Amino acid sequence: MIVVWIILALVVVLIAVVLLKTLMVKPTAAANAVIELDESERAVLYGDKLSKMIQVETISEPRQANRSKFLEFHKVLEKEFPNVHKTCEKTVLNGSLLFKWAGTGEKEPIMFMSHHDVVEAGGEWEHEPFSGDIDEKGRVWGRGAVDTKGSLCCIFGAVEELIAEGYKPPMDVYIASSCTEEVSGDGGPAIAKYLKDKGVKLDLMLDEGGMILKAPIAGVNGIYAMVGVVEKGYGDLKFIAHGRGEHASAPGKNTPLVRLGKFMTAVEKKSPFKSQLTPTVKEMFSRMAPNMTFPLKMIMSNLWLFEGLLAKVLPSINAAAGAMIHTTLAFTKAKGSDGLNVLPQTAYVTGNMRFIHHQPTDESIKLISDIAKEYDLETEVIYKDYPCPIVDFKSRQFKVIETVMDKIYPGVGTCPYVMTGGTDCKFYTDVCENAIRLAPIFIDDQQYASIHGLNENIYRGALPKAVDFYKEVVKLM
Repeated sequence: MIVVWIILALVVVLIAVVLLKTLMVKPTAAANAVIELDESERAVLYGDKLSKMIQVETISEPRQANRSKFLEFHKVLEKEFPNVHKTCEKTVLNGSLLFKWAGTGEKEPIMFMSHHDVVEAGGEWEHEPFSGDIDEKGRVWGRGAVDTKGSLCCIFGAVEELIAEGYKPPMDVYIASSCTEEVSGDGGPAIAKYLKDKGVKLDLMLDEGGMILKAPIAGVNGIYAMVGVVEKGYGDLKFIAHGRGEHASAPGKNTPLVRLGKFMTAVEKKSPFKSQLTPTVKEMFSRMAPNMTFPLKMIMSNLWLFEGLLAKVLPSINAAAGAMIHTTLAFTKAKGSDGLNVLPQTAYVTGNMRFIHHQPTDESIKLISDIAKEYDLETEVIYKDYPCPIVDFKSRQFKVIETVMDKIYPGVGTCPYVMTGGTDCKFYTDVCENAIRLAPIFIDDQQYASIHGLNENIYRGALPKAVDFYKEVVKLM
């Protein structure tokens, strides 16, 4: 009986400690942060520039030989940003761009990067996808508005204004823009090789990635800049099943498509990949916890107690957050027989994988390949790369981004996070150890959902602050 009372007492103490720690975590300024859209002449100016950039269709395709449309886009940049083109050294690498704004050499060089190719734009849009229309709310419409001609416009605008002000940077400032980012083509590797061959070592690279969002995760109040410091590896695999190709009128058991189906069901039912809350993810939750709703606030404020449980349940309750803590596998394509009444001799499904650092590329591939063997499937690796170096959220480079964020967007929270998508940063590991993934533009939920989807648009009133952000980074680095 004494043991029972001791256990009950310990439980009560534990509950009291958890509640006390939760109550001690007070909301931060991010909970009440407000970003006012700018409708000044600068906003109108940058809205018009972005509109013209969108009007040039720059859809990229794998192994695209004719890149004349990208050269047409370059002409728009030359017209809209004359100071950059007069002052900076320009290099064109098969449609991709690199500009060098020479500094005094007192500091190490930095680079701003944002691609100018876009994905296809099918479906029914409210405004034609390459119209560049600007509506009565000041939204600029079209494919690439968010991903990523909007940030490219702001990068060029920042350098354009600094040159006009007579500013001389203490370091060389590069602007890079690939025309093949959406297809993982030759643009990024070509620019990276060019820099490496020139012996350039970048102190900071700022590319696309997170943006400034309201309530970036369900249950979190406030506005946050989501700063990507971790990028997972990427892979495409094919899982192949062989059979006898018999007539469909007398099917046997465990035919190729059935085995593939069992395999996919088993993997989806119980993920074989290890979930782990990394320091980056724990830091993200720690910074958001003050503005979370109860009981989420209680859990995130007491990770010392709930970390193990959270790692297990998070992938089931929030796919986006879950993808930050484990390798993912998504089945994307399938092929069976060519005949409606014929069992396939060979069938396959493809899987797109994103490899986490604690269970990286080769380990994850072996793990899923071993499971495929249990269903008599072969595994073929179509493509693979590896997780990128992690940027320390305690580093000087990250702190510069935080400082600039505080100045340009007062009250807005800054959170490191794990990129679940991919960027061209993966090609630059030899020339930069601090590749930070952030497009410093405020967008709403619809605009975020429009990336690679329908009705992509961005507020022109959000552009001037992003221009100022890039300017401050140059001055503070």
